[in-house]
Amino acid sequence: MNRFASRRRVTIADVATQAGVSKTTVSHVVSGNRPVSTETRVRVKRAIEQLGYRPDGIARSLRTSRTHMIALIIPDITNPFYPILSRGLEHAIDVGGYRAFICSSDGDTERELDFLAEVCDRRVDGIVLDSFHLTVEDVRAITGNDVPVVWIGGTHPGVDSVQPDDERGAFEATTHLLERGHREIAMIDGPEGSGTSRREGYLRALSRAGLTPVPEEPLRSDWTRNAGANALPRILSASPRPTAVFCSNDRTAIGVIDAAHELDLSVPDDLAVVGFDDIEEAAMTTPPLTTVRNPAFETGQAAGTLLTERMAGGYRGRARAMTLQASLVVRATS
Repeated sequence: MNRFASRRRVTIADVATQAGVSKTTVSHVVSGNRPVSTETRVRVKRAIEQLGYRPDGIARSLRTSRTHMIALIIPDITNPFYPILSRGLEHAIDVGGYRAFICSSDGDTERELDFLAEVCDRRVDGIVLDSFHLTVEDVRAITGNDVPVVWIGGTHPGVDSVQPDDERGAFEATTHLLERGHREIAMIDGPEGSGTSRREGYLRALSRAGLTPVPEEPLRSDWTRNAGANALPRILSASPRPTAVFCSNDRTAIGVIDAAHELDLSVPDDLAVVGFDDIEEAAMTTPPLTTVRNPAFETGQAAGTLLTERMAGGYRGRARAMTLQASLVVRATS
């Protein structure tokens, strides 16, 4: 038999009996809406602790029109960047008693729209969104002005946003390869609509050096390890043959390293590789991956802080755009 099966939920009536007060008095102590004597408050709180009473969140939400729940809508929960981001988010919202649940859209626009509609139906108090395809108009058509939204990545007029300095990070990564003597530098980009700033940083560094991309158009990927491995033969067939690759995320870069080993290419002697994000696995590749640290935890934390301020009514001003530093981490693949 399940050892938890016989456990009954402690009710407000149980607390009232234990403390020797009315249920109304317990309610006043829990909500803090009415004055209660210090002696009574202490007695009620002691009873709450002894019994392990937890207020009914559903009933409370009906009274306050708040659920203390927020939705995190992201493209891919299997991307190691997002679990770390969610930890930062939860760290920030925990102070206000909020909890988050995650919706992973697989980067599909229709799923993102469905998720937005569903979480609004569930009366979430706020939304943190990372979407490559939706516009502010798409989001507002569903959320109206009732549900605060914080967008991760890029700036969006009228919506609070948090983003790493992707352009600067990509510029530094490409400049690092240039300083190592590389002149034919390829790029593996992300999905359509993503990573625009990373591509711009890469192109700016090449332009400043008087160079052009090889191949002329950065290759697209779905930011997976397989995508990196599949892209390498196309890169090696370009003329002139690239001696370095900048990948717009680490999983793609790790796939490139995998494929290079299969082709008996030495990294970095035959091919230098630089990634972006600095996921945990980046330091474990053979050799360890040079990459750009994308501050995932800090991004989630900042998004949670902005959202909490909106939900609590502590900030009602214009949309804020926060940019966090993305820094180069030099290891052995470059």
